[in-house]
Amino acid sequence: MKYTRKYNFAASTSLLIALFSTLATGVFLYFLIETVSLWLLLFFVILFLFSFFVLQHRVEKFIFHRIKKIYKDVRILNEKDFPKPSVTTDMEVLTREVENYVNVKKLEIETLNVRENYRKEFMGNVSHELKTPLFTVQSYILTLLDGAMKDKKVLKEYLRRANKGVERLIYIVKELDMIAKLEVGGLVLNRENFDIITLVQNVFDLLEMKAKKKNISLVFDKEYPSQIVVNADRERVEQVLTNLIVNSLKYGKQDGTTEVSIENILKSKVLVRVTDNGEGILKENIPRIFERFYRIDKSGSRKEGGSGLGLSIVKHIVEAHNEKIYIESQFGVGSEFSFTLERGK
Repeated sequence: MKYTRKYNFAASTSLLIALFSTLATGVFLYFLIETVSLWLLLFFVILFLFSFFVLQHRVEKFIFHRIKKIYKDVRILNEKDFPKPSVTTDMEVLTREVENYVNVKKLEIETLNVRENYRKEFMGNVSHELKTPLFTVQSYILTLLDGAMKDKKVLKEYLRRANKGVERLIYIVKELDMIAKLEVGGLVLNRENFDIITLVQNVFDLLEMKAKKKNISLVFDKEYPSQIVVNADRERVEQVLTNLIVNSLKYGKQDGTTEVSIENILKSKVLVRVTDNGEGILKENIPRIFERFYRIDKSGSRKEGGSGLGLSIVKHIVEAHNEKIYIESQFGVGSEFSFTLERGK
């Protein structure tokens, strides 16, 4: 058995017990038979060892049960998690172990609190996003039931508006379903080789009318005379580019610019950048920018629609490709989102 500091208490106490017991026995024998035998030395050794093992065992057991009671009383720690082999009679070591254990548990509790707050905020956001179109649809239907359906013109218009609200609900539910699939790995990626330049141009053409509403220019950083082939899910990468560019248009300034560039960073990787000169993002908001339903603007941008899921979907799609997404932003100057893709062969 290797001697460590945790045996100090038992060893010193056993030494005192054996020493005084041997001394008392020696004095008694001297006055009784006027002689002291060498067997007294053996008595000292045996008594020391016996006292040492009994004390070590009893003190460890005592401390262990006392600490378990403390854990149970404070209701911070789970007594079942406390490892019995770590109990020691070295109070310095014991105190350090308990403090470390408490710190770990406190960290776990703080993490759970953060998750609980996130869950509450997420549920509140889901409720907000769903109730607006639901109430809209309900109001039009109730108006029709109250007699407005007799007017065919009003009937057609209200049904059209109600249908628009239903489409909004379907859109939100589909995006939530996509995020759920991405999180559990249930979305199958159909990888293929394609030209990323052509794909970006297609997205520009698709969003041209939306960009014209703010007179925002959709441009490349330079001319690309040849193809840049990547290997990825074409449909999902198009969704990533669409969401990023729509986001830049939503927060972009009037007469601004959204620029896309593609760079070769490694032999096997390319970096796609989407840069704008819009509102930019405050530093404290950047860590949460990819959360579901999180909005950096609580008022102005909400009128422009969107589910609040776009950037979250972007992050999940990029990570499903085993790639990385990055963000750089300066409030009042603009933002840049960039992500990597595997080069095609």
